[in-house]
Amino acid sequence: MPINYKLYDKTWKTKIRPDILEREGYCCKVCKAKNGSAVFRGVADGIEIYQDIDANIYRTDNGEFITCNAYAIIDPSTGNPNQKAVRVVLTIAHLDHDTTNNEYTNLAALCQLHHLRHDKEHHMKNSRKTRDTKKGLQELF
Repeated sequence: MPINYKLYDKTWKTKIRPDILEREGYCCKVCKAKNGSAVFRGVADGIEIYQDIDANIYRTDNGEFITCNAYAIIDPSTGNPNQKAVRVVLTIAHLDHDTTNNEYTNLAALCQLHHLRHDKEHHMKNSRKTRDTKKGLQELF
C-alpha cells in the first residue's frame, strides 16, 4: 500500500528517514538484513532463517549468524517450493503506530517482514473497522 506522505512530518524523507537508516546501519533492527540485499527466507531445523547471496544463514528473530552453507536445506517459509529470493526494503516503523510521534526513540528501521509483523494487530484492528463501516455497523464503545 502506498504511503500517504501528507500524514508525515515535512522532513520525513529528507531528514528523519535518512537519520534512522544511518543509525541502524542500513539494516533491519530485528533481523539485521541489509537494505537492498537479496535474501531467501525459510525454515531450517524449526528455526525461521534467511540466507543471503553469499550463502550466509542468519536467524530471522535476531539476526544471529548461524553458518555459511550454499548447500543447506532450507524449507520455504511460504510452503511454496519455488519460492524466490526477495529484495530487502527497509521502512521506518513508528513503534507506537502514531505517525505524528517522530521521536527517534519511537522509530526503527525494519524490513518488510518485521514491519508487517510489528503492525499486524494494528492492521487487523483497522481492517475490522473498515469492514464494519462498509456493513453499516457502528462501534458501541
